This record gives sequence, C-alpha cells and structure tokens, in this order.
Amino acid sequence: MTPDPETLAEAYLPRLRENLRETVIDFWYPRAVDTEHGGFLTSYDAEGEFAGNDRKMIVTQARMLWFSARCYRAGYGDELLDAAERGFDFLTEEMRDEDHGGYYWEVERDGDVVKPNKHMYGQSFVLYGLAEYYRASDDEAAREAAVDLFELFEAEAYDDDHGGYVEYFEPDWTPITDGGTYLDNIEPDWSPKEDVDAELDPTTKLMNTHLHLMEAFTTFYEATGHDLGGKRLSELLTINTNTVVRKRLGACTDKYAPDWRPLLDDENYRIVSYGHDVENVWLTMDAADALDSPLEYYRDLYETLWDYSLSYGYDDDHGGFYFYGPFEEPATSRVKAWWVQAEALTSALRMYELTGDDRYADVFAETYDFIDEYHVDREVGEWHSGVTEDLEPVGRKGAMYKGAYHNGRALIECIEALERLQDA
Repeated sequence: MTPDPETLAEAYLPRLRENLRETVIDFWYPRAVDTEHGGFLTSYDAEGEFAGNDRKMIVTQARMLWFSARCYRAGYGDELLDAAERGFDFLTEEMRDEDHGGYYWEVERDGDVVKPNKHMYGQSFVLYGLAEYYRASDDEAAREAAVDLFELFEAEAYDDDHGGYVEYFEPDWTPITDGGTYLDNIEPDWSPKEDVDAELDPTTKLMNTHLHLMEAFTTFYEATGHDLGGKRLSELLTINTNTVVRKRLGACTDKYAPDWRPLLDDENYRIVSYGHDVENVWLTMDAADALDSPLEYYRDLYETLWDYSLSYGYDDDHGGFYFYGPFEEPATSRVKAWWVQAEALTSALRMYELTGDDRYADVFAETYDFIDEYHVDREVGEWHSGVTEDLEPVGRKGAMYKGAYHNGRALIECIEALERLQDA
C-alpha cells in the first residue's frame, strides 16, 4: 500500500538528508577542493583514493561549482560557499578564453590548456554554475560573467535558420564541420558517459546538449531576469517538449540534423535513454515554472514518457532503471547507472506532486531503496558508478563525468519536494 504524502516524507526525509550530508558532501569536501591551484580534483577510484588524473574538464568543474553553491543555498555550511568561490575563480581565471570568450574544454591542474575547442554541452554547464554561484554569493562578477557568456552564445552559437544551437567550435568560435567531438573522448570505465555510445558528427544537434542548455537557461533566467534569456528558454522548452519527442513512439531520441530532422537510419541512434527521458520531465517542469507556464500543458507528455520508460527500462523486481534500449524492446544496456537512478528519483517525486498518482510514489520509494542498498557506499562514501544485473558495484567514485552533480542534486531536490508534500 502506498503511504500518504506525510508518511512518505517521514519515512524518507531522514534517509535522504543523511545520504546527502554523510555520503555525498562528506566524500567530496574537502577531498576534491584543490587548495593549491583552485577548482576541483575529481578522479577517485572505487576505494575513494585519488586515481591519478589531475586534469580539469569543463563539465565537471562547472558542475562542482554549481553543486557547491547550491548546497550553500540549501543551508549546508559556509565551507561550501568557500569551495564555490575557489571553483568560480579557477573557471574565470584559468579556463576562460580571454581572446575569444567562452571556456576551454580541458586544462592541466594548474590551468595550462590541453583541449581548447568549445562544445556547447560544456559551455552550458559553465552558465549553470555561474548563475547558481551568483544566486548563492550575490557576487556581481558572477552575474557579469554569466550575462557575458549568454550573450556570446547568442552571437556565436545560436542557429538563426533552424533554432537551437550549433554545438561544436574551434577556439575562435569557427564551427567545426568534420572529425570527432570531445564528447567521444571519455575515460574508460563501464560507462561514466551520460550519452549513449555512438560516433558523433560534429554538425549534429543533440537532445542531451539542448536539455542541459535549458537547465542552465532556467537558472540563468531566474537569477538575472534577462529578457532574451527568457525568450531562448521558452524556445528550449518547446524543443524539449516537442521537437525531440518521437510522438508515435512515446519517447525521445538524441541525434538530429542541423534542421532538426531526427537521425534514425543508424541503428545506434534508434535507442531510448530512460534517464534522459525522465530527467527531461522534471527539467522542463522547472523551465515552465520559471516562465509561469502551467505544468498541466505538459502532463500528457510527461505521463507518456514515464509510461514508456516504465514499460521497457524499469526493473520491477528490484527497483531502478536500466541504461538504454532499442525502440519498443526491453533494455539492452542493463547496468544501472548512478545518474539514471538519481534523475528518476527527482522526476518520480515531481510527477507525484503534479498528478497525485501513487505509482510515482512507489517508483520513488523502490528506486531509493535500491540506491540505498546497492549504490551507496557507506564505508568509502559516494555512490558506485553502476550496479550490474548481478547486483555487483562497478566503476569509480569520481571521474571526468562523475562528480557530485547528479546524485547530490537529486537528494537536494527530493528533500525539498518531500518538505513541500509534508507542508501541504
């Protein structure tokens, strides 16, 4: 029997708060804060020991800035704002391209440039981090940096012909039209990469990139009230609730030609990433809220995306979601990634808030129970990157794409959602 909202909150709030503080925050701070050069060190093995890669990549640096600032705003201590300040200083002083604007993809620990090209996936997280740091600190330098970056997006990356954003550029913002992208160059592991493996044409538009641009623009618009930022956020909301949705399938796909024609001829592209679909649900909720757009406009879409992911990607025996699978068939990648479970938690609770449908409360509870038993490492700290079908942990605690962003954010969001349910 599904508990009522108050009982659900009473049962899970203490567990979520303990997980956030003792498993996630206490793992990363002060361990990841680079007191010598600034920014964050994110390479840690399964035992929590430094794994040897001290390079700093834009996505994880920006995410750790965001998480530090967000935790401070949520009341978890002044040391989190200190960490955010270090992250902000490193980003703006060492990773920013002073000649052309924007931020380098990857640098050495001390800031020497390793990969100078610009990809909008990485740039989106910089905007997200800058805007959140401004909300936490009221530092006008952060607001100025965020506005400058948004206006650079508008000048260099916005696609005036087709909408959305061109994604991959030389350091001087010349679009790259052949070769691979930095998104293909991922540390080896079972798969810390959030995107499904496929060769990427650099002219391709990705749902994944535009999903995170929307996420960043939501926080940017809320923090600054930038008029054009609101207009572009509205466009991204349309892209993520319409353009990337395959209506007859009931799920989203990731790869698109520049004019937004879905790329489905390649078998590798005819797949559904369950984590991205349920993440899309709650991130578009946030975007709609920022724009004062009623969530009821999107309810049928949200239920459709959830129906598909529950039908093909959910583990009814143990709880939690698999990674991805082909159209209208059960999941073929059956490792349970930490980030997929994290996004499912938030999305399930937000759906429960919106609809009152008990099945979303059940999915939240079952998935959290799975995480608590199999992902959370209480001895070392943090969550395991993945859990196999045999319920064995795999992967590192920290990597190029694995910081405190997905699971830490999910815990904060779920705590706040349960507090709202409790108050109501």
